[in-house]
Amino acid sequence: MENFLSPLKNAWKIPDLRKKILASFLLLMVYRVGVYIPVPGLSSAVLRDMAQRQSGLFGFMNIIGGGAFENASIFAMNISPYITASIIIQLLTMAIPALERLQKEGEEGRKKLAEWMRYGTVLLGFLQATFMYIGFRNAIEKPGVLSFLTVTFALTAGTAFIMWLGEQINEYGIGNGISLIIFVNILSRGPQGASALYSIAKAYDLEGRLAIGILVVAAIFVVFIAVIMFVIWVTQAERRIPVQYAKRVVGRKIYGGQSTHIPIKVNVAGVIPIIFAMSILAVIPTLVGLVAPNTTSKFLRALIEFNRSPVYMLVYGLLILFFTFFYTIAVFNPVEVANNIRKNGGFIPGIRPGKPTSDYIAKVLNRVTWFGAFFLAVVAVLPIALGFITGLHNIWFGGTSVLIMVGVALETMQAVESQLIMRHYKGFLD
Repeated sequence: MENFLSPLKNAWKIPDLRKKILASFLLLMVYRVGVYIPVPGLSSAVLRDMAQRQSGLFGFMNIIGGGAFENASIFAMNISPYITASIIIQLLTMAIPALERLQKEGEEGRKKLAEWMRYGTVLLGFLQATFMYIGFRNAIEKPGVLSFLTVTFALTAGTAFIMWLGEQINEYGIGNGISLIIFVNILSRGPQGASALYSIAKAYDLEGRLAIGILVVAAIFVVFIAVIMFVIWVTQAERRIPVQYAKRVVGRKIYGGQSTHIPIKVNVAGVIPIIFAMSILAVIPTLVGLVAPNTTSKFLRALIEFNRSPVYMLVYGLLILFFTFFYTIAVFNPVEVANNIRKNGGFIPGIRPGKPTSDYIAKVLNRVTWFGAFFLAVVAVLPIALGFITGLHNIWFGGTSVLIMVGVALETMQAVESQLIMRHYKGFLD
């Protein structure tokens, strides 16, 4: 225990690192206060009911927002417009050569893209707030022009403020600001998850089967720990392709001649495929639920309750597989990697430079991506399967939540680790 706590003590001893940790903590607390600031004219009771009844888009928004959605808070939209804007900019950067050149220009180019991302976040935030106002007509207390302007501007301003908080954490704190905000939001739902588990045990107790209820809760807890360990293992796993660089003589000095490797992470796409798949599957039930929530049509009722059927798990898993490959191909270019190796005088042992190298890297990437895709599908579908077995839907430790929490925790630990190593302290991972 002493060895585990010593890195924390060392981090606290460094004034700069201590200031960054305190700054991150205070800025995150500012966000948590905002979660309880309501939007004027918006009923929290209606949004709370929507978050609890639907285990799709609204339930996910409520979880990553730390309860902001069910509180009808100014942060109800959370950071989803920012995530959407960043994904759009990233895809456009890969599709438009001018934007790709801008990204490679260095700090100035990245600042320009970040500025466009801010404008895109505000625009998408206003559009999403408008759709929410139209769709959540039952939650609007006094419909009208003034109510429309108040609700949409408040929600848009809330999203813009979250984006600003994330940038302040990036500059004055430690770790990625947006990721830490989502991490804290998910973590804040922990007590609610514990309460849900207690409710399961209590329900079994009322039926005179307390022992079975305890076993069910224990099984869920064991699965939770196992999923976390599995996610950590896969998140850290990588396939290393060896690269050898030839020696070069420049004047009286010899350069190169070293061996290194190309790390290909098993889960290159991260949590993005799950978000894409969830968004697509949530669109139709969400629209039907908003337009005709009390419909008696069997077909429309089937669409609304689609996320509670076994077919949903199958389609969900297949979409995750598809988007994992799609996103991996979009962000990792084997041809570009092969060209960079050749330009620097390197080669993969046993593989000829040029097209054979790019083909070999693509082959390795495809094999690794298959494992990563199945990993994401299992992690995402397993909590849903548990929901069918236990009757506990919208569980707090869903696959997406675990992936986000583990990824952010590892990323933050590595940031602190690098700060400690620069000051000759042992880090967390030693």
